[in-house]
Amino acid sequence: MKRLSSLVTALALALAPAAFAQTLGEPVDAVAPSTTIVPGDYGADSYSGASYAGASYGGESSAAPAASAGSGDDSSSDLAKKLANPVSSMVSVPFQYNYNSGFGEDGDGSQNYVNIQPVMPFSISEKWNVISRTILPVVWQEGVVPGEDHQFGLGSTTQSFFFSPKQPTAGGLIWGAGPAFLIPTGTDRVAPNQWGAGITGVALKQTGPWTVGLLANQIWSLTSDSRYGDYNQAFLQPFLSYTTPKATTFTVNTESTYNWETSEWSVPINATVAQIVKAGPQTLQIGAGARYWADTPEGGPDGWGARAFVTFLFPK
Repeated sequence: MKRLSSLVTALALALAPAAFAQTLGEPVDAVAPSTTIVPGDYGADSYSGASYAGASYGGESSAAPAASAGSGDDSSSDLAKKLANPVSSMVSVPFQYNYNSGFGEDGDGSQNYVNIQPVMPFSISEKWNVISRTILPVVWQEGVVPGEDHQFGLGSTTQSFFFSPKQPTAGGLIWGAGPAFLIPTGTDRVAPNQWGAGITGVALKQTGPWTVGLLANQIWSLTSDSRYGDYNQAFLQPFLSYTTPKATTFTVNTESTYNWETSEWSVPINATVAQIVKAGPQTLQIGAGARYWADTPEGGPDGWGARAFVTFLFPK
């Protein structure tokens, strides 16, 4: 498993610089979004690890005129807009690298992770889609967990299913809702290894180049483990993006988590820039940005962080 994790991490980090280089020389005019890690309670009597309940879409950039749009002759700008829509009917596979620092009492702890986030839409009727969104973090961290030097492994997997109408409402609202699950795939004490379940939903509107919306979920632990305590967290992600005719997308969002057990907020603010490019026959979106932690629990990340991502697109 560690070999596989290393391979995935290396692949994601190797692809990002190459895609950036291509963006500088060859933007495509026509063709073709956190999860943030939120620190848990690192009290002396318990280890609650890092929470991956948030489903981050801010790193995938921009939006679609209809929730079901996804034809093969779409322009790059249209494809970029679909990526800002968490319930668009387009297959995509993002690899999202994140860096955080400032962990621990002395602020010397740091964390690197790659979220693997495949998105798979399925048509279940003439009027409805179900969109599967998976977030599997591959994590390397140092000085984050008290009494531990460093960890390398998998985090907990967040699996969400959005039942979404294929067409927006008469007022142009695109929405989806469904169940969300926390799957205990964590290794090397990287994350609380518990089963969890809850609800998730998203609502957004796209007007011209603009996309504005809100994604949220609430997950409760289904199993009890004295090492981790009860898991009871809400995730809120308001997002705003703007896509240019050249398929460049500017996005700002927060990926805030509220821990109901400890009554603590984790509030990172993210700003990213992304571009649709072509690498041979493969359409990609690549991007990068900065993060600022506006609020975190004691011992959590502090100050500035970073994000870079590459998304493989498979339009119909």
